[in-house]
Amino acid sequence: MLTPAFIEDLWYGKHPLSLLLAPAGWVYQFLASLRRLGYSAGLLPVRSVAAPVIVVGNLTVGGTGKTPLVIWLANYLKQNNYRPGIVTRGYGGVASHWPQQVRPDSNPDMVGDEAVVIARRTGCPVAAAPDRHAAAEGLLEHHHCNIIICDDGLQHYALDRDLELLVVDGLRRYGNRRCLPAGPLREPLSRMRNVDMVICNGHPGRGEYQMDYDAGPVYSVRDERRHMNLEALKGKTVHAVAGIGHPARYFNMLRMRGLGVIEHEYPDHHRFTPADIIFSDGLPVLMTEKDAVKCTHFAGEEHWYLSLVVKMDNAFEHRFANLLKGLADGQKTA
Repeated sequence: MLTPAFIEDLWYGKHPLSLLLAPAGWVYQFLASLRRLGYSAGLLPVRSVAAPVIVVGNLTVGGTGKTPLVIWLANYLKQNNYRPGIVTRGYGGVASHWPQQVRPDSNPDMVGDEAVVIARRTGCPVAAAPDRHAAAEGLLEHHHCNIIICDDGLQHYALDRDLELLVVDGLRRYGNRRCLPAGPLREPLSRMRNVDMVICNGHPGRGEYQMDYDAGPVYSVRDERRHMNLEALKGKTVHAVAGIGHPARYFNMLRMRGLGVIEHEYPDHHRFTPADIIFSDGLPVLMTEKDAVKCTHFAGEEHWYLSLVVKMDNAFEHRFANLLKGLADGQKTA
């Protein structure tokens, strides 16, 4: 079985199997480049919508911080008198038909965990569908949006876009810099030259803009009216539960703030059951917000989730504001 630890070593360590898989990575890279060329040359259909589209994505498999950035962008746009709508794939959702209009109380098993978190944290119209163009058209049909944010859509070339924002994990970067299956890359690193901005979740490199997380309040999974500061758990031992793309970042954040951590790592988008989060020792159970939305119905008094506050540097805000002005100058009719 390919465990998360094995994949981590294969893509981000020095596992010898990665070298053996390198030829398969070259084939994947060739096919990915050929696919992109097909869209850019007009051989494959690219569909636009009647509003500017901002795509947020990455080059690697797994979490880099795209969804928190999408939430920040949506709130920034609202503060600046835009009416954003958000489209997402709905990964992990098992709805029988798409697109799905996502509400804060939508079932994450149907529409995907990230889609529900986005709807809760932004208050914006959200639509989920593997076909991002169909999702965006649904938003424009049912809501008065004048700009679209596409979560994890960098490789979804069937949807035309006006801005591309690439998010990089500042710790793991691009791993061994090989394409799947030898490494974590979905596309070759040369793709970076074509995006509008590169945002680093951590310590930025040259030409990158910094994004940082800060710990927000800790909320009861069962009743969000109950909350406390993370400092209240300092010096205590907690069960830390994470079914996200890079659980180590979450565990390390808790340790750096003085918590004792018993790790419980699950695959990204894991569908939780009570047995996954209920323990018999009475210790607090602390999870991510993305995991918490899937555990509401069977959580107990001891279950909490940590909210995160995204901080963007001033240089990013200035550059993004200028890019928005450029969109406004050539505004599509919404």
